[in-house]
Amino acid sequence: MKSVFDPSVRNELISRIHFVNEKSPAQWGKMNAYQMVKHCSLCDEMFQGSLKIKRVFIGRLIGPMVLKKVLKDDKPFGKNAPTSERLCIPESSGDISQRKNEWISRVREYEHFNNPAFVHPFFGPMTPEQVGRLAYKHADHHLRQFGA
Repeated sequence: MKSVFDPSVRNELISRIHFVNEKSPAQWGKMNAYQMVKHCSLCDEMFQGSLKIKRVFIGRLIGPMVLKKVLKDDKPFGKNAPTSERLCIPESSGDISQRKNEWISRVREYEHFNNPAFVHPFFGPMTPEQVGRLAYKHADHHLRQFGA
């Protein structure tokens, strides 16, 4: 299974990020390309430990079971999955080139990942292996959303 801890996978993601631009149409969902790029950069901040988001109650009940199902194979995420309000981007425009560069920088930072005690707001405590796979699946999901 693909993981952001694999250098070739990081390079693949970076190439795909370069493909996205402000005119890239969404295949599904409510976000535009700018919002998606910023959202993904924030998610990587969360995985890497510089953005903390409080756990949600429902996640405490079913999060670990859902995580197991999500990571059991290489099947991509489904469309229109919910996300934390802290990761929703209200502004609809901005400098997408700057945001892409920030996201690419965060993807590169997985080479030196150092957040072994990561707790996802829905899924709960995760191993670094789980983080690597989930971070890839999340980025892949949104890049596919915009045809990249």
